[in-house]
Amino acid sequence: MNHSLTVPGLPFGVVPEGPSVGTTWRVENDALAMTAGPRTDLFLDPGREDPAVGEDLLRLVGDVRDDFQLSAHVEVDFKDTFDAGVLFIQAAEQTWAKLCFEYTPQERPSVVSVVTRGDSDDANADEVSGNRTWLRISRTGRAFAFHASHDGEWWRLIRYFSLGSLPDSAAVKVGFLAQSPFGAGCTAVFDHIRFRPEPLTQLRDGS
Repeated sequence: MNHSLTVPGLPFGVVPEGPSVGTTWRVENDALAMTAGPRTDLFLDPGREDPAVGEDLLRLVGDVRDDFQLSAHVEVDFKDTFDAGVLFIQAAEQTWAKLCFEYTPQERPSVVSVVTRGDSDDANADEVSGNRTWLRISRTGRAFAFHASHDGEWWRLIRYFSLGSLPDSAAVKVGFLAQSPFGAGCTAVFDHIRFRPEPLTQLRDGS
């Protein structure tokens, strides 16, 4: 049985889900640190030949109902392409989304979003100078939003989307993961974690 982990800033506990594949985690100094195992990813490539086959990795998640905002300052020790620290949300087995602070093939730390409804898509957004940034995921009814920020104060809309016919108050899994699809592993540290059980009223005004 998985024991619930208390993460500073969250009013709910999180538990590990998915195969560990060498992934480890710890809470210290009011931060959550996750170290991805080697060759770990969560991505259902739309070009794969067998639609039933997909990569999987461990994430730390808790059940959340109704509207919310979850934000965190994320620092990643980038080493290899697609290393990332991620805020994650999941509605069903192959219905989920991740907001990533990721190392691109151009060796540029960037904000990247992935929405999966049977197949995953992949979209790059802001490039970031350095290995730290802020990420936020929000829910308003059946709609979700991804935002990123350089200072934790002014937020840029990255993506606005749904996860299918999800009832407004249905529980979703929300949490964190680290990935290293082509590398030997990387560590992502999430601090200044903040959870608000309320909707985001404005998507595009920087709030």
